[in-house]
Amino acid sequence: MGISASIIQGSAIGPVTYIVNAADLKTVTDGNQMHRYADDTYIILPATNSHNRENVEQWAQDNNLKLN
Repeated sequence: MGISASIIQGSAIGPVTYIVNAADLKTVTDGNQMHRYADDTYIILPATNSHNRENVEQWAQDNNLKLN
């Protein structure tokens, strides 16, 4: 099994590449917050907006990423 896509963790270009690739990930509902640092993104959804996580799941699937 090989790696089909990604940047090697710890590489100098990893954070920049992630920022470029994730530039189209945005919140779509008021009250949601997004925080990015290096190659991590945190999206905070209030309980009343939890149904909006499908947008993030679809974005991740479209970009061949897995969510933790």
